[in-house]
Amino acid sequence: MKQKLRVDFFHDVICGWCYVLSPRLRHLAKEMNLEVHHHAFALSADKSEMIRKFGSMKQAKKIILGHWEHCALADDQNRVNVEGMRKKSFEYPTSTTGLIACKVAQKQGGKEEYWDYFDAVTHAHMSENRNIADLETLADIAVEVGLDKQRFLKDYASSDRVQEIQRDRKLARKFEIQSTPSLVINEEWVISGALSLNELRKQLRHIQQQVCAA
Repeated sequence: MKQKLRVDFFHDVICGWCYVLSPRLRHLAKEMNLEVHHHAFALSADKSEMIRKFGSMKQAKKIILGHWEHCALADDQNRVNVEGMRKKSFEYPTSTTGLIACKVAQKQGGKEEYWDYFDAVTHAHMSENRNIADLETLADIAVEVGLDKQRFLKDYASSDRVQEIQRDRKLARKFEIQSTPSLVINEEWVISGALSLNELRKQLRHIQQQVCAA
């Protein structure tokens, strides 16, 4: 009998490559009976951090949408709407607001609800080009996936969510995670980047064989 693998998925709601990888991981989670846990990893936690990286919010959007073009080519389902986001007048969202919202979803419904909400937020961001830095937008998405809006807003205001993100960051440092998406398998092997479905399957099966042989 093959041993069940634990997969710790480090991701960000503004990460295009996470959007590309998530459905592939979902597919393999069912196929290989993976135990998937979700962790926030902020690429640009707030506006000051984004400006420090890119020089300005305008420049940040320009550079990041260049990355989106590569994500669009790699996405299996042709979901990435680069031109739609270019036309939007709002600044490119930073990480923390959406990541807190994911933690709220987890509080209401556990890790399965976290994943559903994460996928919904990244879809709203990269396909529908909604402003996921806006709390009302995040609350609307919560309703769309079946969460209670008033409870969502109440839980969002709790400092516990920020502490949960900080714990994820500490865990990322333990595994020397530097980028998203990153997968940690059985708290030992790290797989980084949006691998193709076949390549990810190949690497996970290789690890599974090593675990079973140990």
